[in-house]
Amino acid sequence: MQVDKETLSKIAHLARLEFEERDEKEMIESLTEILSWVEQLEEVDTEGVEPLTTMSKEVNVLREDEASNRLDQQNALKNAPKKDSVYFRVPKVLD
Repeated sequence: MQVDKETLSKIAHLARLEFEERDEKEMIESLTEILSWVEQLEEVDTEGVEPLTTMSKEVNVLREDEASNRLDQQNALKNAPKKDSVYFRVPKVLD
């Protein structure tokens, strides 16, 4: 597929891109090269190839989500660097 100046300007508008006119020729050549590469990929026979959803064969082991009150306030704040009765103290973010 050949990209022309009009197509380039539409793509640039949709992508909110701005570039100098002197760069148009290089952009048109690059986009044409990319699209021709994609056209080559369309020719590859993918019959019987399963879609790839992950690069790893590992499976997450998840526990059941059960509601409980296992953590009391004293243990929750035991390792807190700063605390105020039953609350964590954090540095001020806004003045």
